Amino acid sequence: MKFDRITYSQLSAKQQETYNFQKVAASLADYGFNCIKLADDWRGADFLAYHKDGNDTLRVQLKGRITVAKQYCGKGLYIVFPVPGGWCLVPHDTLVSLVGRTTGWLNTASWLTRGLYSATRPSKELMVSLQPYIIGNSNRLETEELSPADADFGR
Repeated sequence: MKFDRITYSQLSAKQQETYNFQKVAASLADYGFNCIKLADDWRGADFLAYHKDGNDTLRVQLKGRITVAKQYCGKGLYIVFPVPGGWCLVPHDTLVSLVGRTTGWLNTASWLTRGLYSATRPSKELMVSLQPYIIGNSNRLETEELSPADADFGR
């Protein structure tokens, strides 16, 4: 049997999501996580990432691009999305706070009326803020949220 390497852009949306899940799961395995894909968005999560220590389980929403959504605020969800050279795994509420500090996204009509904003690429300033959350950037992966006082959701 022979298999050709796939072309990502030729995959269906569902196939792209499965592909992205497999890529993220492989990256998280390097940090001791086992990932379980969920059949439906259980409590907002596309998959669970549980750590080998048995103490930590992350509920993760997988996105094809950087996304913040009011529906995820205050729910303890993580967002994972592709960035140049890898993946960013960040607590959603922390992401909203970082977006608020480094961009004007929380002042857009999209955020204010629909409660949603996404972009194909984070700004350079936002990317600097996201560095601790980039999978593979170091031997340590940051998963801590900002304190509630720092999390301003632009409400």
